[in-house]
Amino acid sequence: MNVLAGEQSVQYGTTTIHYELIYARRKTLAIHVYPDGHVEVKAPLETPLARVGAAVQKRAAWIVRQQRQYATYPTANPLPRRYVSGEAYRYLGRQYRLKVIEDQVERVQLSRGFLTVSVTQAEDKARIAALLDQWYRTQAEHIFAERLEVCLARVESLGIVRPALSLRAMKTRWGSCTAKGHINLNPKLIQMPKDLIDYVVLHELCHLKELNHGAAF
Repeated sequence: MNVLAGEQSVQYGTTTIHYELIYARRKTLAIHVYPDGHVEVKAPLETPLARVGAAVQKRAAWIVRQQRQYATYPTANPLPRRYVSGEAYRYLGRQYRLKVIEDQVERVQLSRGFLTVSVTQAEDKARIAALLDQWYRTQAEHIFAERLEVCLARVESLGIVRPALSLRAMKTRWGSCTAKGHINLNPKLIQMPKDLIDYVVLHELCHLKELNHGAAF
């Protein structure tokens, strides 16, 4: 059972941190900062507002860092994709221009500032979209596995066991972690620079030791 308690706020220096408070059947208080900067706090039922505010205040520096980090991420294209030559696409933090050409061999290639899609019919937007989606997912599978190896070495001293890794489309998160040791990463994360991919992977790896965002995390 979740009970919405509305928007609350605390002051951190000159910054006002607004957050949505949700009461739930749980034992610990959890704070989540989403890519759009939205802050959500889930607290045990009947937790006094003052105690919730104190907990948010204690984590204020971390919250602000998260919001500023997310603010550096490139924003999504606000207009619907037309899948025509000249559109901008991102891959590993760099921007590329789409180039659509007709060819009997369908494929996607990245080179010299262009993301080139070869397709049998340039007017077939659905096919272009499918080819791009598959290319991004293939790259994500390869790069995420590579970054997981790098990040595992950095947390070796914590005794973190290698997790299962999969791609999962998410509207408000770059990654998630289950209690069973499974990490999900948003395929769109492949658009970000490798250091930001590492940041998300390390964040989720740390959740294998601490599932919530408490002080121990």
